[in-house]
Amino acid sequence: MIITAHDALLIIDVQNDFLDGGALAVPNGTEVVEPINRLAHEPFGAIIASQDWHPARHCSFKEQGGPWPVHCVAGTSGAKFPLLLDERPITQIIRKGTSPSRDSYSAFLDNDRETKTGLDGLLKNLGIQRVFITGVALDYCVAATAFDAANLGYEVHVIPEACRSIADDCSDLFSKFEKATIRLTDLAKI
Repeated sequence: MIITAHDALLIIDVQNDFLDGGALAVPNGTEVVEPINRLAHEPFGAIIASQDWHPARHCSFKEQGGPWPVHCVAGTSGAKFPLLLDERPITQIIRKGTSPSRDSYSAFLDNDRETKTGLDGLLKNLGIQRVFITGVALDYCVAATAFDAANLGYEVHVIPEACRSIADDCSDLFSKFEKATIRLTDLAKI
């Protein structure tokens, strides 16, 4: 598979709080960093990283009635990228979940399904046609981003070797990807 300027690498939520030892750690989450660093040196037209960037009293936190422990509070070490991640190739950062009253799993749209993050406009302005999605968690934010990308007309590739999930078995999710024409692409093919 040849990567061109019409392709974008999306790095979803590779932040300290989602990696090993973090406040909301995805099992083996740190393992995504090495393959992402390798991919980031391919000639993508854009390499865009998303970050959960929550206010201190975000609606998703258990203390506010949400399902999750406090995580990725804006400006904290938990919200930062890990030192192991090579940030130099990253061309843009999309911050999501910034409203106290709305969460945002997808890097394209908040969970209200109306509020845009700006990622779609950015990709369209750059002439991006294919997106290659990596990061954590495969069964939450990566999946939400992939489904939105497909709905917005992009050719979507999820790279399982550069993702980690909360669930042990993602076979149902992979079936849903197939129905949505989201491709699972081996890292070795890029």
